[in-house]
Amino acid sequence: MFRTTFHANTTATPEQYVAGLTDFGPGRAELFGNSADSYLKVHSMGATEADVTEGSGGVWERLHYDWSDPNRVVLTTTDSNAWGGRSGHTYSFTRNSDGTTDIDYDVVREGKNLKGRFFALLFKTVARSKLEKAFTGSVKAIEARNDGPATADARTPGAVTAS
Repeated sequence: MFRTTFHANTTATPEQYVAGLTDFGPGRAELFGNSADSYLKVHSMGATEADVTEGSGGVWERLHYDWSDPNRVVLTTTDSNAWGGRSGHTYSFTRNSDGTTDIDYDVVREGKNLKGRFFALLFKTVARSKLEKAFTGSVKAIEARNDGPATADARTPGAVTAS
């Protein structure tokens, strides 16, 4: 099993990040590079939850999205061709007094077969940076999507850290 946490500070509000995270329309890969349009299928969607299949590069997973808590979004893997067990993603948001948001992003990858165990091993070693790059890219893309003239000068570059 592989587990890691990434941290970022962003000018996006939690609502803006959740809006990007739950935008399952065409072009999702522009915000989330590991979610190719060809894999994307929305099975159901409600006001604060969705059942979605997504993936890329030969790996897909069906996820239950829950954003009923305004400070947290939980994605639970319900089916996959690689992941099982406790696999999923959790985004936790902390609003800062300066108007920025801290995001803590937890990733759990439990391989359910040889493919999943192989990828989990890669994430523990050389491929962890791929996940970090994808997270950093999503933060920057959501900031860019929400930046307007009124906030562009006040932007504070957000550093992403991993633990």
